Amino acid sequence: MSDKLLNLTRRSFLGTAMGGAAALAAGQSFAASKTLNVLSHKVHQTVLGTGDGDLLKDWKSANDADVSWTTFDSNPLQDRLFREASLSSTDFNVGYMVDNRPTKQIAAMFEPLDAYLQKDAIEDFEDIAPGLVQGMTVDGKLIGIPVRHATQGLFYNEALLEEQGISAPPTTLEELAEQAQKLTFTSKAGTPVAGMVLASDLAVFPVMFARAFGGDFINAKFELLPNPEAMEKGLSVLRKMFENGALPRSYATTKNDDQVTWLQQGRAAFTVLPFARFAQLNNKEQSKFPGKIKAIEFPISADLKGKMPMSSIVEAWGMVIPANSKDKDLSWKFIKEVSSKSATLGMAKNGNGPVRVSTYADPAMSSNPVAAVEAAVLKNARGAFPPFPEAARAQSIFLEEVQLAVLGRKEVKEAVTSIATRVKPLLQA
Repeated sequence: MSDKLLNLTRRSFLGTAMGGAAALAAGQSFAASKTLNVLSHKVHQTVLGTGDGDLLKDWKSANDADVSWTTFDSNPLQDRLFREASLSSTDFNVGYMVDNRPTKQIAAMFEPLDAYLQKDAIEDFEDIAPGLVQGMTVDGKLIGIPVRHATQGLFYNEALLEEQGISAPPTTLEELAEQAQKLTFTSKAGTPVAGMVLASDLAVFPVMFARAFGGDFINAKFELLPNPEAMEKGLSVLRKMFENGALPRSYATTKNDDQVTWLQQGRAAFTVLPFARFAQLNNKEQSKFPGKIKAIEFPISADLKGKMPMSSIVEAWGMVIPANSKDKDLSWKFIKEVSSKSATLGMAKNGNGPVRVSTYADPAMSSNPVAAVEAAVLKNARGAFPPFPEAARAQSIFLEEVQLAVLGRKEVKEAVTSIATRVKPLLQA
């Protein structure tokens, strides 16, 4: 390269660099004076919108603040959040936490929010589903404000029910088992159909069956198997369904995504999934039965119907403030804004599971066919079990014993006794 061309190239570079610096400087003069750093999953950022659809646009202007997002997948996110909160200080102002994570030790690393609620209350806080608030309360202290949830419902293929002469979905657990048996057949299309498909690696499903009889795995008071007979009844129903083929022979290796595929393809008549899966299950490009896959509340047993509500399972995310963070007042203002009725509705339109019961009744939600039933279910929904240090190990033991019982390799009563014996020391620890 000639000296003349080299000098020209250098001048061009310097001119471009200086111009860029000037533009940056000019841009900074209009930049907000504060930055709120948020640690979350990408979905939490996405549902708040961008550009003209930015739900935080007015808030940013009013508070002279920008929001900087750092996002990870769920488990890496929780690990990073807890690591940041354990330091002497952190640059993150707000984090998003799953409700099955805050043990006493973890909760201690985050700011209690009760005083903030009293001083600068969130709009109609009682409108937020109580089960979600309970999931973010540890030792009587509120450490997170619910912002997103996935509540489980019973999905069914209406076309398959009609093919077998069933005019309506089940209203009791016993009816569910009976219909699942009748719907274990070969359809007119030549497809072998299982009455129900469930993943074997999630505690959601056996806990739901136990709750249908008034039982639980571990309740909010940390009582292990508060009603062992109810758990035995729930597992006995699952075992009978497996023995009769209403649960597929591949039950032991079935995963959550398999449930979606089986229902879309007409290979199963029933499954349990979050209501938010409704659109996917009826997607014309993916499903052989668009518009025919419906959802209802998971049914309670005939003996308890009308006597007590069914407590379906919900998993939720909450917004938390690390105790070692700075500018907690700004953090609270952000949480308060995101928790408002208008923001909750806006996020719901963008695909978020709204935590406010009233949001489902908004006219803007009228296009959501499952809004009303999801709202009703959410009122009584709660987590599969409360968080505690050995929760992961306890769940593994629980699922191991459940599989042995459902597959017929251990008597149901013996499996339930083993759950109690093996999990008890983990709760005490």
